[in-house]
Amino acid sequence: MTTLTITSKGQVTFRKELLKHLNSQPGDRLEVQLLPGGRLEVKAAPAADVDVFLGLLEGKTAKVASIEEIDAAAREGW
Repeated sequence: MTTLTITSKGQVTFRKELLKHLNSQPGDRLEVQLLPGGRLEVKAAPAADVDVFLGLLEGKTAKVASIEEIDAAAREGW
């Protein structure tokens, strides 16, 4: 079990091993749900749909589409 300390500002810092377990890193968002008995459930917040979409094909191909190709693909509805 890991123990965290609350600062004078009311903040808690998650240790690296906890962030690794959540598959998160500094800057990511966490969802916290209040549970009965003074318990909390903490889980990594899903990435915004746009963020997921923009990075979906990153590094998958060396091809760079021209503006005309992007426009044509958008017109065809992908």
